Amino acid sequence: MGPLSGYRIIEVVGIGPGPFAGMMFADMGAEVIAVDRAGSGLLALTVDINRRGKRSIELDLKSDEGKTAFLKLCETADALFEGYRPGVMEKLGLGPDAVAAVNPKLVYGRITGWGQTGPLANTAGHDINYIALSGALHSIGPTGTPPTVPLNLVGDYGGGAMMLAFGLVCALLEAQQSGKGQVVDASMVEGSAALMSLFHSLMASGLWGEGRGVNMLDGGAHFYGTFETTDGEFVSFGAIEPQFMQVFIEKTGLDASWLENHMNPREWPRLKAELADLFKTKTSAQWQGLLAGTDACFAPILPFWEAHKHPHNVARESFVEVDGLTQPAPTPKFSRTEPEISSGAARKGADTAAILKELGLK
Repeated sequence: MGPLSGYRIIEVVGIGPGPFAGMMFADMGAEVIAVDRAGSGLLALTVDINRRGKRSIELDLKSDEGKTAFLKLCETADALFEGYRPGVMEKLGLGPDAVAAVNPKLVYGRITGWGQTGPLANTAGHDINYIALSGALHSIGPTGTPPTVPLNLVGDYGGGAMMLAFGLVCALLEAQQSGKGQVVDASMVEGSAALMSLFHSLMASGLWGEGRGVNMLDGGAHFYGTFETTDGEFVSFGAIEPQFMQVFIEKTGLDASWLENHMNPREWPRLKAELADLFKTKTSAQWQGLLAGTDACFAPILPFWEAHKHPHNVARESFVEVDGLTQPAPTPKFSRTEPEISSGAARKGADTAAILKELGLK
């Protein structure tokens, strides 16, 4: 019984952030009904964790029968979201106005890269393009190289799915007071731009340079970066505050003079090179034995397919097994309405007959 138990959310299935947002809602206890189209998707995944905990109905939204079923489903729902280009749902006769006519309280979420308006609104794009335009991509990567692609986490998921989910929950709370739904226009450009708020603040405060890989949080500082160990593994180090660097100095036997230039960017390249040599004197396991559980701000860099084995993640139950597949557990945790995964990945159309019967259409 998660905190969103009792809510019904319609997910018009697409790619990118939509399925992940739907999984977040399902993890939190909402009933998520995925409206699937006939045919295979772009990636044709044989396993799709983002479909866990959902029900699936397969509809042809271009047919009269499909539209009737969709609108009937909207009558019973609290929110829906879709990720088509602007105007597509309107052309189908299923845009916000049509849905509001059958359910004025329903919240209508829209997630796109560029947003519903603006000169780029109707052009194609992907995560990398959106975070390029927002300013997020420019600052990621080492000096003298092109910006590093941060998977599709910043645009699709951090700036997209999570902002969409936040917007939908905000609108659902408001609808409880007003009795009226509204449209939530979530843009991955704007979402990833919002994630950069700290860096706007740092630059305005004179604490961020325009170069890439020369700043405190972009790998420029010796005390915040990744390092290779003697066995070819990698570890992370993030002792920003002097008191945490002091712990590292004491544990490793470095000279106390290391703190003298802790916040002197001119000395960072030299200190970083020295740290790189130091980290190569031990294996990853040896560094873990020396630094794990201390305030040195250290952690091994784990492949995502091995992260579930770490003792901390085991103790926190950060990963779960569903249908024989180890995967991230619902998050965040709650003290009372603890979320749980109700079922594995929904098969396309598996619940079509049952849902149509519930709607009185079969």
